[in-house]
Amino acid sequence: MEKKEKAILVGVKFKNDLLPLSESLEELKRLVYSSGAETIAVLTQTKERPDSKYFIGSGKLKELQELLQGENADLVIFDHELSPSQARNLEEELRIKIVDRTELILDIFAQHAHTAEGRLQVELAQLDFMQTHLVGHGVALSRLGGGIGTRGPGETKLETDRRIIRKRISLLKKEIEKLGKKREVLRTRRKASDLKVAALVGYTNSGKSTLLNTLTDAKVLTQDKLFATLDPVTRRFYLDGKTILITDTVGFIQKLPHQLVDAFKSTLEETIEADLLLNVVDVSSSYAEHQIEAVNRILSELNVVATPMVYVFNKIDKESDECKLRELAAKYKPAVFISALNGKGLDDLLKIASNRLGH
Repeated sequence: MEKKEKAILVGVKFKNDLLPLSESLEELKRLVYSSGAETIAVLTQTKERPDSKYFIGSGKLKELQELLQGENADLVIFDHELSPSQARNLEEELRIKIVDRTELILDIFAQHAHTAEGRLQVELAQLDFMQTHLVGHGVALSRLGGGIGTRGPGETKLETDRRIIRKRISLLKKEIEKLGKKREVLRTRRKASDLKVAALVGYTNSGKSTLLNTLTDAKVLTQDKLFATLDPVTRRFYLDGKTILITDTVGFIQKLPHQLVDAFKSTLEETIEADLLLNVVDVSSSYAEHQIEAVNRILSELNVVATPMVYVFNKIDKESDECKLRELAAKYKPAVFISALNGKGLDDLLKIASNRLGH
């Protein structure tokens, strides 16, 4: 079994940040856990703007050096995207592997992509990130040690040569385009047969796969980890005697790397083309509303604004604050409150879905 990497996390609060630092770092810890690593310490700072050389200030850098001497860490993970020169300067100064939030998410995607298309999309995102960060990591600290930042379909012989990377990116885009065209044909057939499609969208780990399993007996693996489901799963489902298709899509997250949104656009078309969006929200999360905002922002980026949507507040078995539930019901409409795990509220969900799909 692979030894768990030990990570020190670094988070910086900037003046214009919309997200509380505590929430962002809580999520970073969950990302670290999902990657198979372990958080051993957290360092925070409040700054006006990032330091151009080290991202953090010189005093905080000294503090980090002292922390590294006392802890047996394998890497430092920043809760932000670093510039190539910042990553290089930090590695040279600290003599340890530096990973930023984008690299960490790409690594998790690399571990969780199982279909051919998923793997192609992850490799495309990794290479896109790499070609802008080739000057980043120092030769002395090349990633031969394995672990976060070295995994995935794009890891074999990644010669640091822009020309080779550009060539590979071009090839991957063509492959993904081919698969996208196949899916387009299937969608056209579906429309011709008047099959309605509902897409499960929402924040990662909000319970979309559990809901799909409960509704369709899909047997999709569910784990209490971020991005446990990457490859879209579509199943038939009967509603009022009519067949509809229900698709589970990749979960969204705060600060989702643009490389991933771009690479997964073809998969996310399943969302764009749906007749109904079921926006699954973990109602028990203290950050439920921030998560709704993040999902709606990404849907807006994908130009999914006209599709009918139902807010599906899941995990009510874990939330006892009636006042919070009433406020959410008043603010987000139409809304339904369910527990995908024990089936509570599913009849209400089916009724509202049927109405929205015009059954």
